Amino acid sequence: MHSIGEMARDSGLSVSALRFYDGAGVLVPARVDPATGYRWYGPEQLEESRVLARLRRAGMPLADIRLVLAGLSGADTDLVRGLLRAHLRRLEQGLSDARGEFSTVRALLERRENPMTPLRTATVRLTLRAPELAEALDAVRFAAGTDPELPMLGGVLFDVDGGALRLAATDRYRMAVAGVGAAGYDGPRVQVLVPCRLADAMRALLGEDTSVQLTVDADRVALRAGDHEAAGQCLDHDFPDYRRLVRLPAGRRALVDVEAFRHAVETGPVRDGEPREPDGPLVDLTVLEVADGAVSVCEEGRGAPDRVAVNRAFLLQALAAGARDELIVEAGAPTAPLAVRRTDSEDTFSLLMPVRLDD
Repeated sequence: MHSIGEMARDSGLSVSALRFYDGAGVLVPARVDPATGYRWYGPEQLEESRVLARLRRAGMPLADIRLVLAGLSGADTDLVRGLLRAHLRRLEQGLSDARGEFSTVRALLERRENPMTPLRTATVRLTLRAPELAEALDAVRFAAGTDPELPMLGGVLFDVDGGALRLAATDRYRMAVAGVGAAGYDGPRVQVLVPCRLADAMRALLGEDTSVQLTVDADRVALRAGDHEAAGQCLDHDFPDYRRLVRLPAGRRALVDVEAFRHAVETGPVRDGEPREPDGPLVDLTVLEVADGAVSVCEEGRGAPDRVAVNRAFLLQALAAGARDELIVEAGAPTAPLAVRRTDSEDTFSLLMPVRLDD
């Protein structure tokens, strides 16, 4: 007999997932200790759990998986093969539909003019306070992308508009925005995408409570702090229109003590989520219940309209990037991004994409 911990280790399913599949009648333990409630699985169930894990990774519905496992145990191979073929056809049709939609979007992109081109033509010289720029870079840097197939996300956007500077970064799963007070320029809007390595070099220059000068000249950007300068070429890619992405309807807000909330997240229950990338590692999810004035870490979240699941590591990074003793956590619908906002600035915040809970 295998304990639930051994089954989790050898099958690739988490302990919480095994409990769920027990409750759903998909993989019921061979024996449950009546005194302790501890689950024990028979030797043949290890293979079933591995099949279950593979089919879930392939996106097969639980109802079909239940039939597949029943067919395997009853040696009904015709049923199993038929279910596998049907699911494969659904996947192929879904991929075909997605390719068609992507082709339409690509054609639209090719017909449209590039709206970012005129935003790189002006020469800009800005005077900034070093501590403010350092704080803004710290607030957004964690959200920058690292996917080589999406180089347009591999930097920090410097957006100069109306005499103010905003920084933005995203890797699709989270986005961070920060505002910086600026002086010395009141011309048309200019945007440049600064490579992360150059942004880090700029950050290293910022220490004392002094003024620094940022210069953008075509596709080159430079930051001078005293006798030191960090300069280089901007990325030749267009950053997404972040201002459109952050227009969210007002949600339920809760003011949190960051130290206490971080401890609750670090020590609270977690759920296993899907990998961020194909064949990638599973991520730990934190389920939050956000009511007006209060937020708590929950065990379960499926079917609860006031609960949202997010990547736990991303949430902890957003709390650290907030750099305040108190922050505002804001949540709307379970499918809407979770916002982590500062109390003293509407221009500095992080958005975390929610993760759907299937189990």
